[in-house]
Amino acid sequence: MSTASLDFQPGSFDTRSPHYVRELPILVLLPHSRCNCRCVMCDIWRIRQVREITAADLEPHLAGLRQLRVRWVVFSGGEPLMASHLPALTRRLSDEGIRTTLLTAGLILAQHADIVAELMDDVIVSLDGPAEVHDRIRGVPRAYERLGQGIDACRQRRASLPIHGRCTVQKGNFRQLRGMVAAARELRLDSLSFLAADVTSQAFNRPVRWQDDRASQVALDAAEADGLEAEIEALICEHKEEIRSGFIQESPDKLRRIGKHFRCHLGQMPPTAPRCNAPWVSAVIEADGTIRPCFFHRPVGNIQEGPLVEILNSREAVGFRSQLDVASNEICRRCVCSLFLEAGHPSL
Repeated sequence: MSTASLDFQPGSFDTRSPHYVRELPILVLLPHSRCNCRCVMCDIWRIRQVREITAADLEPHLAGLRQLRVRWVVFSGGEPLMASHLPALTRRLSDEGIRTTLLTAGLILAQHADIVAELMDDVIVSLDGPAEVHDRIRGVPRAYERLGQGIDACRQRRASLPIHGRCTVQKGNFRQLRGMVAAARELRLDSLSFLAADVTSQAFNRPVRWQDDRASQVALDAAEADGLEAEIEALICEHKEEIRSGFIQESPDKLRRIGKHFRCHLGQMPPTAPRCNAPWVSAVIEADGTIRPCFFHRPVGNIQEGPLVEILNSREAVGFRSQLDVASNEICRRCVCSLFLEAGHPSL
């Protein structure tokens, strides 16, 4: 792993400050830099240099994970199942009593079903629609079939393993929200969540923000935004029980926010930040060791530069949090995600 050239300076802040991280309930870990899909809404698959986080890379920071009381590590990517050290990483975290979640496109889930069923506490798979739509968006032949085979293989090894679906709504599938619910049932998923595609940030291997011609391949035009809002209302009307039971994880208001996101991109309404405290309760560690407060904001250090606790409470990191006003920050206002943990939440 290469060390990023970042200016890490230990801080000298009052540990009672609300911007000093004393607990970090959630850590997102990107164990592998590359991906085996070719999705139009993401450029991670364009990365050619393989970088991985190993158990040895993590070992010096285990004391920091204990000190920060990390309770949940989410393996994201890239495709985490491509990481050669994933079993060792997961076992080390499990030994610490930390819950582990796998986010995967599912193309090679069947090949790794033994490890996944043995080591992961739960799995979230990417689902883009019924088979034909899913395959087209993933850019890989038989992607839906291979995903189904992987889910079945995990179920055969451990029937109780929670496996959930997550759909990124964009130009290629916005008319298929109800079809995604049917696909999720067909795949025997435990739940399904929806979020809008990000078309404005520099996350997901975008050195610069997409220009209009590139964003238009993912974002919706005005007529398509009308169609999405109609589909959302139909979804809310026809799947009330799935929403009530939590099989569809979003409330009607959160589903409608997806349509508003694309309206904001069109300039038809002002962007509004979701309620979020992610930089105070979580962090992202990328495959080269870079640490970010979330997927979308600038790095604050690298795990090869010093102890995790000191990096998260460096001058740069604490200064960033103390100056961040989520409601007015331009990145936050256009964010497609949200993470908010209330004080007293079991994870805090």
